Amino acid sequence: MKKLTLLIVCSIIPLIGFSQKIYKTTSGEISFFSTTPVEDIDAVNKKVKGIINTETKEIAFVSTIIGFEFKKPLMGEHFNENYMESDKYKTSVYKGKMYGDIDFKKDGKYPVTSKGTLKMHGVEKEREIKGIITIKGGKISLKSEFDVKLSDHNIKIPKMVMKKIAETVKVTVNMSFEPKK
Repeated sequence: MKKLTLLIVCSIIPLIGFSQKIYKTTSGEISFFSTTPVEDIDAVNKKVKGIINTETKEIAFVSTIIGFEFKKPLMGEHFNENYMESDKYKTSVYKGKMYGDIDFKKDGKYPVTSKGTLKMHGVEKEREIKGIITIKGGKISLKSEFDVKLSDHNIKIPKMVMKKIAETVKVTVNMSFEPKK
């Protein structure tokens, strides 16, 4: 699994380019929340890898599907085996470009929109995602919330559990980037 993640990150680096303005994280956080009248489902992955190029405003991150942790272990088992098929689709990857007035040399909060591609469950989908970039003391933080419609990525929900799983889930991204050494 580590080799696969390294391979994916290495394939992202050429997209970003080689520059002195590279920031990275190996401990970013992505969580999701699904609510229905029957049950709430939430999980978090705290080992997301990401990279930002402050010159080109390109961003990319990768998360392993099996890295999501659930409050109920059985939910994680169903998530990996029945819905996300994590043995077949091991990662989700986002590659995009940020738009907005960001002064990476000045502390502050900057609203941004990223346009790019989210690949999940083997399906690439063009996305436009809003977020907030915070610059503080030479570090970059990114926070974002957006919805993902499961059918957009061919994630099928069996009819017998359809009332327990929402068709759209709320995804929250929370990452802190530091200059690449």
